[in-house]
Amino acid sequence: MLTKSFLLAICAATLALAAPNDYSDPKTWLCRPSQHDACDTDLTTTVIRADGSLSRESWTAAKDAPIDCFYVYPTVSTDPTPNSDMTPDAAELNVIRQQFARFGSQCRRYAPMYRQVTLAGLRQLLGGGSGALDRGLQYDDVLDAWKYYLEHDNQGRGFVLIAHSQGSFILQRLIREEIDGKPVQSRMISAILAGATLAVPRGKDVGGAFEHVPLCRSGSQTGCVISFSSFRSTAPPPANTLFGKVAGENLTAACTNPASLSGGSGELRAYLSTDGSMIAGAAALKPWGADGRKIQTPWVSLPGLLTARCTSNENATYLEVTVHGDKAGSRVEDIPGDLSANGQTLAQWGLHLVDMNLAMGNLVDIVGQQAKARLAKSK
Repeated sequence: MLTKSFLLAICAATLALAAPNDYSDPKTWLCRPSQHDACDTDLTTTVIRADGSLSRESWTAAKDAPIDCFYVYPTVSTDPTPNSDMTPDAAELNVIRQQFARFGSQCRRYAPMYRQVTLAGLRQLLGGGSGALDRGLQYDDVLDAWKYYLEHDNQGRGFVLIAHSQGSFILQRLIREEIDGKPVQSRMISAILAGATLAVPRGKDVGGAFEHVPLCRSGSQTGCVISFSSFRSTAPPPANTLFGKVAGENLTAACTNPASLSGGSGELRAYLSTDGSMIAGAAALKPWGADGRKIQTPWVSLPGLLTARCTSNENATYLEVTVHGDKAGSRVEDIPGDLSANGQTLAQWGLHLVDMNLAMGNLVDIVGQQAKARLAKSK
């Protein structure tokens, strides 16, 4: 039998969980400028060329970066509850390294903690549970962090919104309700919304999810959005795909190729974890180089191994990633990124675990080009 005191205790705990976060507290941010945090990470990379030769690529954050980047991370929390707490664990720290820290070469970095739908909560949703990724506590937290950033940090600066998966669904709503068609839109340099589905009218770059925010078609274009979900060329989206499918005859999923925004195919400049770790889990890897030499840096880059293009099949519109591996070559011939369960690859997820890693070099360069274009216009 439940006692009155026990029920009151549950109510008090529920109210405490739902209380707004205080984003003036530095502990509510994974990354903020001028503090030592999750963005302080070693991004040194070993470049492994097709002939097996190695070189070292250093990395440093920009001093006095002229723009800001605001990031909302994907579903990574391993907390057992449907929504996460506000204590960062290894998963939240890892995703910053995987998806966001490298943008510090172009911008000041802001990454709020938020009480996201956890991996456990996502399994409930995918199993038919009620709720949505862009509704509820998780959205309210990001909205509060965004409003705090605008009021206390932005000071009229241009900003780039960056997100993946759950974060992209949240930022889609935030752009639609808080930015699209409003004065603050003039400060939006771009939005990178990867690993989610963004609706646009067929044959058009604007409309659908947003009324006034078009798709990016060049590095000098600002005020636009980049959106893609990646699948192997050898494993296109199946009928039960989780990405790239939009209901409605006149709508389709947006696909902007970070390797060639204007269209066609281009080379992806991927940054992959040397130890095989991804945003969730880690892949069993062969040696990166055929000679078996141990890589001493936390990251590797493999020039010429990957190309991408936007395409469609009967199930989805998506970023098709081709791996140009050579089994007899001098470096690894394939990449990690597939999601699997019980030894079976879950084709409906595509390369979701490495969406951002695959295009990281391209995306960082695009943000740099867009920042220069905005500064030139402001002058």
